[in-house]
Amino acid sequence: MAMVSEFLGQLTLAYGGEPEPRCPTVVPVKDFDPTHDAARIDAAIKTKGVDEQTIIDILTRRSCQQRREIAFEYERMAKKDLSSALKGALSGSLEALMLGLMKSTAQFDASELRASMKGLGTDEEVLIEMLCSRSEEELMEIKKEYREMFKKEVEKDIAGDTSGNFAKLLLALVQTRRDEPSNVVDYQKIDEDARSLYEAGVKRKGTDVTTWISIMSQRSVPHLQKVFERYKSYSPYDIKESIKKEVKGDLEKSFLTLVECFENRQLYFANRLNDAMKSKGAKEKVLTRIMVSRCEVDLMKIRTEFKKHHRRSLYQTIAEHTKGDYQKALLSLCGGDD
Repeated sequence: MAMVSEFLGQLTLAYGGEPEPRCPTVVPVKDFDPTHDAARIDAAIKTKGVDEQTIIDILTRRSCQQRREIAFEYERMAKKDLSSALKGALSGSLEALMLGLMKSTAQFDASELRASMKGLGTDEEVLIEMLCSRSEEELMEIKKEYREMFKKEVEKDIAGDTSGNFAKLLLALVQTRRDEPSNVVDYQKIDEDARSLYEAGVKRKGTDVTTWISIMSQRSVPHLQKVFERYKSYSPYDIKESIKKEVKGDLEKSFLTLVECFENRQLYFANRLNDAMKSKGAKEKVLTRIMVSRCEVDLMKIRTEFKKHHRRSLYQTIAEHTKGDYQKALLSLCGGDD
């Protein structure tokens, strides 16, 4: 009892309400000349056999805003759209990667989401990765771009493509109702949430998934980190073990992804990259998606986590598991060896 009252008594303690600092590997180049870049790309596309190296050198080492300016100059000069020209000149994984770079991070994420739901069947793995690993700010941007690009609401498409508690969780995340991090730690609320998670799961027969969804989708990340710590004083299992015991399938994967991202988002991406390159023949779609979507956000931090947990650098791992021009493009986005 004394421990609980001591715990509840410490009602004010500051923790960061700051957004994560950006740690990109791709930054704006100095002395930028979009006209010169556009002319070089035009020549590279027109040359016999296509000069992929020049295209890679330019597009993987310019920021999104700079690539946009190059595209504008290219269209003025060549009288055609740069993305269409790249599509005609390149193929396979390199083409997918370069076309991805021609979009902003939010546009790329929106188009990946759309592709995961379009046509027959749904790619749940992409849905889970996208919606469970993005911050509130990122999700708001993605929703806005989705609406502009596809003239549809992402919520509607998710609701039409998924069902049950899995759909409920994804829709709760997309509604972006997460609390802002506070400078005051509310120990009473942490204790209540930890107990609620325990009572809604491990303590009872069957799982009250609705309670889990509302806590996981509405509380701030620093608050949830403390809730998971506190949870251990109620449950014989930690939160991840509890999830594995209580739910299965896509819902289990989603909750686990959320917890991993709350604990260390960059480590989650590092592990995804590692898994994508573990098997013979790298899962190139996963590689492309993470490298393109994170290179202007936090890829530098992901690189650090990769080296720390997988004992070799991301750069070396990419070099070993990919080949050709696609490999060159990925290594350039990676931005160096650790």
